[in-house]
Amino acid sequence: MLVNLSDVLTSADKTENYKAELEMQTYHCRLGDFPIVRKKPVSLKATNIGSGKAELDVQTQVVLMMSCDRCLKDVEYTFDISFSIEVLAPSIETEEPNEDNFMEGYQLNVESLISRELLMNWPMKVLCKTDCKGICKVCGKDLNTGECECDAFVPDPRMAVIKDIFNANNKEV
Repeated sequence: MLVNLSDVLTSADKTENYKAELEMQTYHCRLGDFPIVRKKPVSLKATNIGSGKAELDVQTQVVLMMSCDRCLKDVEYTFDISFSIEVLAPSIETEEPNEDNFMEGYQLNVESLISRELLMNWPMKVLCKTDCKGICKVCGKDLNTGECECDAFVPDPRMAVIKDIFNANNKEV
């Protein structure tokens, strides 16, 4: 969705409030496609802070369906987004290159702005619950539902060299 900011960018000391609906149904990134379960309208407060400059205060909430990193169950993850950003009119030239492409002329692309914030706030690990036990490495059973019959012994990798010596010589020490 595009929001026209021409009034704020061209009028000194002007402040406008906007509500914008997110149109995207799925969030696409390199990690995959994540369905958007719920979303609140994006609340924008645009304030002129100089000739051709505006500060945006942005607030919204987006809930994505993601997979638990341990047991792979579907989990709803809530992103509470609240930030401020400065945008420039297209006629303003800056010394530093602007890599953000949120402005299309005098219009703000809300979808790309929120997409960037989702990526910037991406969690390191998503868990269905804090004490999630994950899945068995041998049979794949969900360990949250109960233990499996698999052998859980994992040999110490530092002892692998000694094991190789015993296997090669077939001797007892």
